[in-house]
Amino acid sequence: MPGRPLTALQAGARAYLRYPTPADEAQFVALMAASRRLHRPWVTSADEASFHQYVVRAGRQGTESMLVCRRDTGGLAGFINLSQIFYGGLCSAMCGYAAFAPSAGQGYLFEGLSLALRHAFITLRLHRVEANIQPGNERSRDLARGCGFRIEGFSPRYLKVGGRWRDHERWAIDIEDWRAYRRASRADVG
Repeated sequence: MPGRPLTALQAGARAYLRYPTPADEAQFVALMAASRRLHRPWVTSADEASFHQYVVRAGRQGTESMLVCRRDTGGLAGFINLSQIFYGGLCSAMCGYAAFAPSAGQGYLFEGLSLALRHAFITLRLHRVEANIQPGNERSRDLARGCGFRIEGFSPRYLKVGGRWRDHERWAIDIEDWRAYRRASRADVG
């Protein structure tokens, strides 16, 4: 992907974000296979061909596909996609994410999503990020809520996942709420 850095886009205490490369194929595909039970029915699995398509889409304008990597090992902990990035009056993006089973529940995706929001609001200068989450996906709902997203509505048969049109809840955060959430989080710590 010409013009895309191979170094960290954003780095936190335990995780960092970087763009995917073709060299990530074997690890990504293996982790998706190992995560089938965790992801079912929320996310469909990936093979070599779909990973190749993912890398191609990651290089397109209007998309920021990022891998969440562990700082201790450099291994992949999950992925976050900002897609349908629009500027002008809308100035927003759609957000999708998933953890890989070996790292699930350990806080890497929480830190990764927090970093992705910083990237969206500071680097990309967006105003709003929206995540569409299937109602039964409690872990994903908890992650969105934990990063400051609020629920805005319900969309029946919104996205086709695993060959079926599935209902989704619309969760969103805008830059003003993100700033307020960050201030409140720092106050809680201090």
